[in-house]
Amino acid sequence: MKGSKHALNWTTLLIAIPVGFVASLVTLAFRGVIELINHLLFRSSNEITEAMHIWPWFLWPVLVGAGGLLAGYFLRYAVTIEQQQTVKTDYLEVINARLDEVPTKTSLFRALSSIASIGSGASIGKEGPMVQLSALCGSLMGKFLPASLKLKNSDVVAMAAAAGLSSVYHAPLASAIFVAEIAFGISALQRLIPLIIASAVAVMTMWSFGFRSVLYPLAETNFQMNVSSLLMTVIIGLCAGLAGWLLIKLIARSRMLFSRVRSLPLRLGAGGFAVGLLALISTDILGNGYEVIVKIMAGHYLLPGLLLLLLLKTLATSLSVGSNAVGGLFTPSLLIGALLGVVLAMGGTALHLPLSHILLYAAIGMAAVLAAVSQAPLMAILMVLEMTLNSSLLFPLMIAAVLASMVVYRLQSASTYPVVSNHFNRSEAKYDFDNMRVAELIIPGAALKPEESVGQALAVSSLKRERYVYVINNQGAFLGVVSIHDIARKVLAQEITLDSPVQLVMDNNFPCVYQYQSMREGWEAFAMVTLERLPVLNNPQDRHFLGALTKTSLIQKAQEFL
Repeated sequence: MKGSKHALNWTTLLIAIPVGFVASLVTLAFRGVIELINHLLFRSSNEITEAMHIWPWFLWPVLVGAGGLLAGYFLRYAVTIEQQQTVKTDYLEVINARLDEVPTKTSLFRALSSIASIGSGASIGKEGPMVQLSALCGSLMGKFLPASLKLKNSDVVAMAAAAGLSSVYHAPLASAIFVAEIAFGISALQRLIPLIIASAVAVMTMWSFGFRSVLYPLAETNFQMNVSSLLMTVIIGLCAGLAGWLLIKLIARSRMLFSRVRSLPLRLGAGGFAVGLLALISTDILGNGYEVIVKIMAGHYLLPGLLLLLLLKTLATSLSVGSNAVGGLFTPSLLIGALLGVVLAMGGTALHLPLSHILLYAAIGMAAVLAAVSQAPLMAILMVLEMTLNSSLLFPLMIAAVLASMVVYRLQSASTYPVVSNHFNRSEAKYDFDNMRVAELIIPGAALKPEESVGQALAVSSLKRERYVYVINNQGAFLGVVSIHDIARKVLAQEITLDSPVQLVMDNNFPCVYQYQSMREGWEAFAMVTLERLPVLNNPQDRHFLGALTKTSLIQKAQEFL
């Protein structure tokens, strides 16, 4: 992985924080405006279903109709601007098309239209304009970001949209998935439907056999949200990332060492023997670790025992996996995470950090280490939530799992699942392609002045092996091209001679691309013609000739993610 081209980096995460904060303020302000209108119209702070009763029943249609009428005027003005300027206002369209901004004027007029409708009692939700205004604020904030960050404005808009939706429904996970699925068009999410059905049937089957109890008994304890608990959550996330990175490295090292044993039975035997030696110190390292996690959550261990077990389990897992033992890493990772979480929480308590319900940090550590090792933070968050049935853990699980994944990602450590690494590589290649500009793939192109002869054009074409020779003026501005086939045909027809100037056979309507255009726009330009090369100009006004873009170079870049 190339660190300089990561689609995801710490700066992106830091930008997401103020974007989320501002988006929540926007939703609060919108709610305040609606409440103000309710107070002015109905002298009540109740919902419209109750507040409307302050007016006689025969005025209700008039009020709602008048609100709709006013809303229509605002909307018509917004639509007129959109048609005249051919802009897209909807934040989902902006994100999907990766446009430069959310239009300010049309967004505001659409918001006013919505306020008029909602304030007068129309049967519509409030979330649409809230999210649209949040996206608008994200777009405005994105304009002030330095170009060196290489973060598209549409990415900031997506953050703001997800934050706005989360502010409305208090559902951060669902909001993020919504924006990713709908706006970014992640078709893989559609494949979740049969998986969800299969998983649900499996769970119901287990329930029918009496296995209805929660895996890890933490459902009755609530996570207390305060500065100390959030600080500990961040510490666990970062340390879990390092622990996951270390485990991945130890497994790789173990595999390399065991590979010297050519006999597979001997290899696994040696691994098992080494783990057995560690078990002499503590048998709790044996097996997947499920029972040990239950005992940890029941408070059966002291700090020294937890530290020792953390070290031994990490080594034992590295030896077992490194010797090619067939099995999973989920539960061992969960145990390592539970140990790490409780150890850090106990350490924080020893340092007089006011933490309550220390055993809850076992679950936070579980999700964080699992996310780090698997590089699948969403899965880790949902898995621990379902295993504990403790909804109060959602926010700390999200923080810790994302931080842990980021640490491993930034340390350029491969996932224990090769398919995940393949997805990352393809994702990065796709990100590079979407964000590259035509200027990055320019190659020199053969060019002549309009007064030079067709004989010189034939010579240049033969030397460069190009069908077309570009024509530029003394200032370097692009004038057109001459086709070698046209030259040959007209020379044979005696319409021109080899000494004739190339301007006599020049095509001045030849298609071209511009240096600031994206690779996707370059791809679309080639889709319109049957050419191998297109001239690259600096901009439509100056039309300064810079070189050529080849179809082959685009295909080679696209092959990295196709």
